[in-house]
Parts: sequence; C-alpha cells; structure tokens
Amino acid sequence: MPVSLPDTNHADAAPPSLFVTTRWSVVLAARERSSPESAAALETLCRAYWYPLYAYVRGSGHSPHDAQDLTQEFFARLLAKDYLQAADREKGRFRTFLRVCLKRFLANEWDRQRALKRGGGERPTSLDAAVAEQRYATELTTGVPPDRLYERQWAMALLEQAMARLRAEYTDTARIAEFEQLKSALTAERGAIPYAELAAALNLSEGAARVAVHRLRKRYRELFRATVADTVSEPGEVDDEVRHIVTVLGGD
Repeated sequence: MPVSLPDTNHADAAPPSLFVTTRWSVVLAARERSSPESAAALETLCRAYWYPLYAYVRGSGHSPHDAQDLTQEFFARLLAKDYLQAADREKGRFRTFLRVCLKRFLANEWDRQRALKRGGGERPTSLDAAVAEQRYATELTTGVPPDRLYERQWAMALLEQAMARLRAEYTDTARIAEFEQLKSALTAERGAIPYAELAAALNLSEGAARVAVHRLRKRYRELFRATVADTVSEPGEVDDEVRHIVTVLGGD
C-alpha cells in the first residue's frame, strides 16, 4: 500500500481509556508469571509484526529458507516466554524489545538452529513465508542496513494495520463502497484532494464530500494512534513513537 503519513499536527487527543489495557502493557504487566491474557496479547502482536523481523533477517544476509526457519524459531521461543525477562518498562516499546531479542537470538542461536531439521520444531505462529519473500523481493532492500530496513517495515506494518481497521469499520457499517472511493484522500495533500470528483462518484454535494473526507482522515489518525499505543507501555510514549514513525517514513 502507498505510504500514508498521519497528520500529526492535527491529531486529536486519544481518550484516556485507550491506554488502560493495550496489548503490550498487558504483556509487560504479566511477564513474571503465566498468564493466558498476556500470552494471547503477545501472540497477537507477533502475528502483526513478524514481517519486519523477517526482513531484518533477510537483510542480514540469510537465505529465504534460513530466514524462514530463523524467524519461526525466534517466535516459537518468544511465545514460550523465554525472552520476556528482557522486557524493560523503561524501554517499553515493543519495536525495540523485538529487535533486541532477535539480535541476541541471531548471535547466540544460529549454529543450533542450523542443526535442526526444517519443520522439526514447534511452530506456534503461522508465517506466510512465500508472501513474505515475494514482498521482500519487490521492495527496495538492496544495500539497506538491516536496522533501517526493520524500522521502515515496522512503520509500514503500523500503517497497514490502521488502514485495515479503518476498512473494517466501513465494512461493518455497510459503507465499503464509500471507503473505496475516499481512501485515496488519505495519501493526498490537502490541496490536491479532488472533492468534485469524489462528490460526483458518491452522488453527494461537494460540501458533503469534504465532510466525508475530513471524517475519514480524522478516524484514520485515531486508529493509527491506537495502533501505536498497542506497542508502547505508557501513554506518554505515544507521541514520541508517532514522531519516530513519521521520521522513518519520511527518510530517504
């Protein structure tokens, strides 16, 4: 999907309840003991963000097959909570936690992993390796340092999740046709949005089309912030994380 930078200058404040039980805060709170809620939250996060780590492994020079095995084994261990003690609330971004854990895994476990038969271990997280490799092959990854590649793919994963949540909301309210017509406004500059064309396509007045676009963009910002909030441990970290993501996406 195209890169869409949320308008952080006009972002609305998120409701306080947004941060009470975010997925990553649940994992942090329960990392010292067995908790079904924590395990479910961690698995949900892993399923959402495994591709940036796959891209990191591939960018580190591993073959597609080895990258698949390494990523699978990493998540098998992570979901077994072998690595949760490394989580630090003072550095509570899930993005940072995953990258640090993966680096340790690659440094310490590569030799052991090479000795395993493919498919011989527990694989609790289903990763679509074929789709991942196709995506990796079509992106501009040559010569990009693994850390930078990881950061960009992480940012893209956040945007894709926010877009998916927005699409689901329009689908649930039987407005998917409206969404399909308006979604291009999410990536357009404010002065370049074709309100007249959108109005004609939706059989609305131009004023009504402007309102519809405003609501779409506003809700997208809210969902993007909510998606980011799920990956940090404290509400005060959200603005810094949003700024970081926008910087990453705006880089060369």
